[in-house]
Parts: sequence; C-alpha cells; structure tokens
Amino acid sequence: MKATFLYGAGDVRVETVADPVIQQKTDAIVRVVRACVCGSDLHPFHTRKPGPVGAPMGHEMVGVVEEIGSEVSTVKRGDLVVATFTYQDNTCVFCQEGFHTSCLHGGFYNKPEVGGFQAEYARVPQADGSLVAVPGVDENSELLPSLLALSDVYLTGYHAAHMGRVGAGKTVTVIGDGAVGLSAVLASKRLGAERVILMGRHQSRTDLGREFGADEVVAERGEEGVARVRELTRGEGSHVVVEAVGHFPAYQQALGAVRVGGTISRVGVPQYSEAPIGWGSLFSRNITLTGGPAPVRAYIESALKDVLDGSIAPGRVFDRVIGIDEAAQGYSAMDSRESLKVMIAF
Repeated sequence: MKATFLYGAGDVRVETVADPVIQQKTDAIVRVVRACVCGSDLHPFHTRKPGPVGAPMGHEMVGVVEEIGSEVSTVKRGDLVVATFTYQDNTCVFCQEGFHTSCLHGGFYNKPEVGGFQAEYARVPQADGSLVAVPGVDENSELLPSLLALSDVYLTGYHAAHMGRVGAGKTVTVIGDGAVGLSAVLASKRLGAERVILMGRHQSRTDLGREFGADEVVAERGEEGVARVRELTRGEGSHVVVEAVGHFPAYQQALGAVRVGGTISRVGVPQYSEAPIGWGSLFSRNITLTGGPAPVRAYIESALKDVLDGSIAPGRVFDRVIGIDEAAQGYSAMDSRESLKVMIAF
C-alpha cells in the first residue's frame, strides 16, 4: 500500500509499504476512503530532525472496515466508519469520565508500531472504542467531508467550547482562523453563545467564520487586537476565550481578552513550555485555564446525528482535495496558507 511518512522538517514522502495486519484480537483493518492533513501535523513538519526512518503520518480518517479481530463486536466488515484521532477502549475509568485521550489502554497514532491514516489501509487498535459506524451512508456520500471533520477538527473546536462552558448569554472570542478555530466558532453557536468574536486576518477564512456564526471579526493582533476585543465588549472582555493556535503570542492575547472570572480554553497544541499563571495574569482575576486534547469519542455520536440530519456541515473547512501521491504538496499548501485544510481522497 501507499503511505505518507515524514523524514525531517519539510521532507514528506509517499512510499509503498506492506499492508497492515491484525496484531491483537481487538484490532480492525480499515480501507481508508478519506484522510487529511491536520494543523498539528505542521508542527513536526517544521521541527522534526532528519533521520533514516520516517514517521507515519495522519490521524484523521473515514474508511470501510475490511477485517476485524475476534474480540471486535461493535463494527463489522463493510461498515463505513469514522476513526477518532486517538485509539481507546471506551470502557476504562478515564473513558467513562469523558477523557478518552487518557485511556489506560489507548494511545496516539503516527508511531511505527501503530502507523498513520494518510495511507491506503490502517490498523486501528481497540476498534470497539475507536471506530464509530455510520449507518445508511456509503463511501460515495456527499457527507464524507463533514464525517471526516468529526475525526478530530470539529470536535476539537467543540471540546474548546465545551470546556469553556460556553452557553446562553456568553460572549466568546476565538483566537485563530484555522480549521480548529472556525470549528470552535460553529460549536460555540451550537452551544448557545450570544456573541462570537473571531480573531483572524485571512478574509476567505473569516468569511467562512461569519457563515459559521461569528458576529464580529478582529483582524488586529497583539495589543491592538486585545484593545479591539475590549472595545467590542465595553472594556470587560470575553466570558470565554478559545486559544486555537498553540503559540505563546496567542496565549498572551487570550490573557488580554478574557474578562474577570472568565475562562481561557486551549486546544491549540502548545509550542511553548511556560506561560504566566500567577497573580498578575490568572490568579488575581479569578480566571480559569482549561482545555487539552479533545476526547472525540465522548462527543462523536451526538455530533454524528447533527451531521446526518443536516444541522451542521463542519466539512466546509476542507478547501482542497488531493490524492495520496500529492501528500507533500498538501503539506506545503497548508504551511503556506494557500489552503485552510487539505483532504486526501482514495
């Protein structure tokens, strides 16, 4: 099969490797129908040190089950499934408490022993907890982009809003006009936010953000951006600030934009190791800092209903479709911001 590997910063290669096989009784083999490049894939794309062994790439996928292990019971051969971006059993104590990304028997993809989803076939560990069947939909459906968005990006945005306790009467500021930030706009409106302010400067993206429900767009950054948010909120700041970027300047903007007693919810993978949380930042203003990797499995069934009945179309964040042989171009297009989010069709 063909699969995508990252050998070093900017060095994306598509190679022919052996098809995956069942290794554990709880595994499934899935033929990938749609995969994509994630914004978080760009972090190693920028920083990975060169080496002789490439890292398998991709953690978002919609596919068709080809084979199951003897202990798999929730999906069967031929099912169209959405794979969550982590694998988990969905039964351990942390899964039951809604934090599937900390599953006692789970883990993350993009490791040699597990593989990635930017490939023609994938092995999915803990298949009962990691795959969700989509009834009545086949691999030719127009819903595939939105189903793929449930694998990670939309539900990461939803997680940010959920952890921020977005609800009626709340003003939300979303920092970042990438696919996760736009998803957070859509999710915040679904959760009843009264007002959503989107901080972004790429018009094609912020236009989609407005269609997803953003009431205002702030193009300024840094202190100017914070001042504009304060102006829009009568000097008070936002009840919830979603930080969907992962870089320290975005965290600083969040500190400036959040109101007393408010919440900063981070879902951008932090590319910094230290951030102020003391008296002069969080403590004196009773600000809550929350967020983390999204437990997609906790939210996916509810969101699946919304996609199937047409209530939401989160797949609109995909603005380019490529084949597996064009994976390197897909990374470059996202890195240069020529594309918002690239989908790989098989």
